Amino acid sequence: MNTSSAKKPLTGLLRIRDGHEARVSFVELFFDLIYVFAVTQLSHRLLENLTVAGAVETLVLWFAVWLAWQYTSWVINWFDPETLQIRVLLFAIMLAGLLMAAAIPDAFGGRGLVFAVAYAAIQVGRTLFVLCCLGKDHALTPNFRRMFGWLLISAAFWIAGGLSQEYRLALWIAAVACEYFSPMIGFALPGLGRSDTREWTIEGGHLAERCQLFVIVALGEALLVTGATVAHAGQWEAPVMVAFVVTFASALAMWWLYFDTSSKDGSDAIVHSSDPGRIGAYFHYVHVIIVAGVIVSAVGAELVIAHPDQRIAPTSLLVLIAGPALYLLGNAVYKKVVYRRLPLSHLAGLVLLALLAAFGYMTDLLMVGGLAAAILILTAAWESCSRRKTALAYQDEHASQW
Repeated sequence: MNTSSAKKPLTGLLRIRDGHEARVSFVELFFDLIYVFAVTQLSHRLLENLTVAGAVETLVLWFAVWLAWQYTSWVINWFDPETLQIRVLLFAIMLAGLLMAAAIPDAFGGRGLVFAVAYAAIQVGRTLFVLCCLGKDHALTPNFRRMFGWLLISAAFWIAGGLSQEYRLALWIAAVACEYFSPMIGFALPGLGRSDTREWTIEGGHLAERCQLFVIVALGEALLVTGATVAHAGQWEAPVMVAFVVTFASALAMWWLYFDTSSKDGSDAIVHSSDPGRIGAYFHYVHVIIVAGVIVSAVGAELVIAHPDQRIAPTSLLVLIAGPALYLLGNAVYKKVVYRRLPLSHLAGLVLLALLAAFGYMTDLLMVGGLAAAILILTAAWESCSRRKTALAYQDEHASQW
């Protein structure tokens, strides 16, 4: 999908590739506001459905939200959002996305079909629009044809699930699988062939920045939950205020783990890769785990502030451990992609969280939340020191060569 190899140039819709890194535009930031609302809806839904079934359903809905954002981000990586046609496309997706997000609380109830139709309209409609803009002779067209085929298949599952209350979860899991795993096989379809990641000529810095901004969106939602829960806490007694500080420290540690130790290197890794399309795909596969960790942690923060001295229940313990664990796991895999090795600090953090899970039932919500936050801070500090030592060794090595 190298734009320079196109047989017939587009009329100014594609981004200009002049060697300079493409920056995220204001219209893209405006577009992301829909996902602030969607992330909030997901965290509230999980809080109100703290069961295994509720967690699985929320996970499926989260994948839908992420995939709609992910596929759009790739399109905007190729196409210029400052052009009128692409702006209109983004605004149309925003409208459907707002409806989709509004349906999240009752997506497995009476508004399942609304959610499914809005989501399918985003995925299928966006890809059809791109195909119409590209025409049949452009180098990007074969990939979008394959993508369109897979999105039609998944749309059938989404709509069928919206119509069927009994089999909704199974059908929507199948729909998510179609969209999440099909890029791994190059959107292969009989008669249409398959795509190669080396054909996905992307602007790596732009794609990395888009992923980083979504992490900021999720962390912002976590802070909003913290502030809103404290605001409605009634009497601001000592346990509530300690819980407030603990949950803020946890959010700060998550920012530290991602932005202070790897985000810039992540951008460099994709920009200088010989196969940026493959690294970009890895970024999207990994960030779905990272952001899921933030969403679950936001639910844990609300539980801790609302009931700091409450004896911990199994579901609450799971939430308080699962959020940080998912975040550490996602960051560990992300750094494996960037640095080609798993960070020992993150593995140690996961072990400590497992130990906390084993003994956490003996205490209350605030204690478990505080210890989980301490583990995140310890991991971030360890990783930060490790990265600085690595950077200094790298500089000394190159200085001696000169």
